[in-house]
Amino acid sequence: MRRMRILAVLAAAAVVPGVVGKASAQSSRPTVAVMDFDYGAVNDWWSGVWGNYDIGKGMADQVVDELVNEGSFRVIERKKLDTVLAEQDFAQSDRADPSAAKMANIGKVLGVRYIIAGSITKFATSDKKYGAAGIVRGPIGGLGLKKAKSEVELTARVIDATTGEIMISARGKGESKKGGGVTVAGGGGGIGGGFTMGSSEYKASALGEAQELACVDLVAKLIQRKDRLTE
Repeated sequence: MRRMRILAVLAAAAVVPGVVGKASAQSSRPTVAVMDFDYGAVNDWWSGVWGNYDIGKGMADQVVDELVNEGSFRVIERKKLDTVLAEQDFAQSDRADPSAAKMANIGKVLGVRYIIAGSITKFATSDKKYGAAGIVRGPIGGLGLKKAKSEVELTARVIDATTGEIMISARGKGESKKGGGVTVAGGGGGIGGGFTMGSSEYKASALGEAQELACVDLVAKLIQRKDRLTE
């Protein structure tokens, strides 16, 4: 009987280090909140072609997904953040450079030390048509060549909400040459009220592909510099 008790104690001792190690690894992950991205640099182009959809919010959602799937950070749920931002009267103009006072309040309410604030610096599709020199001759005449490229570029900073110090700064770039931008609901001059960056149609588009690549690139660079953060 005594031998069985000893074996039970030894088994428990063997399990506890694993549990403690797992808990320690869990707690060592920095907790962050991802703000909606500022898109003032591309707003005129975007609204003129695609309407009033908030691409900064869509971009933040995708960055959150990348961070959560990678697992190096603990990320605050977006609905909870949106509620706090509404309470703080957080405007789009605050996205790229939130004040230290607002960051401190947001961090305190959410219980996070770090806030990720970012900007969309490039978000566009360009088409280039080739003239006579770019004609392919065939049995039915000439076929004109058309080359398209979609590009998305992002910047992001990880800011310590308690001090206002910028801990990490990173850039992400994505490019797609699959052709065209994005056409939704029979598109033409706009994307319509049902547009969402989470839709399969958008993800399959050139802009969607470029955006995903930019987000993956950005998150990878943030993770590379994670050792600058402490909880």
